[in-house]
Amino acid sequence: MRKLFILALIALEIAVGGCGTHTPNTTVTTSAGGNWQAILLGGQGQSGTLDFVTAFTVGTGGGTLDITSFSFLTAGVCFANGESESGSATLVTDSSNNVTGTMSYTVTGTSTGVTLTLDGTAVTGTSNAGKLTGGVVTGTWSLTSSASGCTSVQAGTFTLTQTST
Repeated sequence: MRKLFILALIALEIAVGGCGTHTPNTTVTTSAGGNWQAILLGGQGQSGTLDFVTAFTVGTGGGTLDITSFSFLTAGVCFANGESESGSATLVTDSSNNVTGTMSYTVTGTSTGVTLTLDGTAVTGTSNAGKLTGGVVTGTWSLTSSASGCTSVQAGTFTLTQTST
């Protein structure tokens, strides 16, 4: 009987000892916005002049980008007559306020049909009061085109850096 009592006490101690010391790995989501600058590497000819600046917001946890401004740093023939932009993001913040995620951004020439696609495979930054700060997106880009002057090397890597919030 005494051995059974001791075994019960040990089992109770093990059960109680595991309580209250575990911090769950919570996931907190964040939003993003502000001004961003994209630097694209790897292009040749007109596809080498596709660096741009943009401003957008995206809600908590991500979703569709609300793009409020866009401008190529050097205008080229690939998008000479205007463009439309769209994108989306997924943003997750860990319990240490480190932000990770993915982002896509697409620019389509309104008259040329040229499409620039950025596939952001890594978003990094810090969540400050629920907003992304120091955001950096890296990944690959590609240009789909049959337009004259836009058919050189049409792929590479990019960095999209948050310049202000």
